[in-house]
Amino acid sequence: MTLWTAVLAAALLCFALKAVGYLIPPRWFEAPAPSRIVDLLTVALLGALVAVQTLGLGQQIVLDARVPALVVAAGLLIVRAPFLVVVVAAALVAALLRLWGLAA
Repeated sequence: MTLWTAVLAAALLCFALKAVGYLIPPRWFEAPAPSRIVDLLTVALLGALVAVQTLGLGQQIVLDARVPALVVAAGLLIVRAPFLVVVVAAALVAALLRLWGLAA
């Protein structure tokens, strides 16, 4: 299987999943329980993505400059800092830790 075949197969699968989503009747999601599940599923998937991107390196779990940067970002988000400030502060923390040799 070539790379292009895999890319085209993945694109077709994504298109098919999107089409199936439009076929589901809206009344299935209007009840409180399914609506709440859909909302929580989005948050859970985003949390999982952040965890994998922060702690993962291939098949390993690593603790490097991204972890303190994430802690700083979370703290700034808790105090409702603007998003741009959060991103810049987290990047600055990671960069300084790497510059000073305190983290990989």
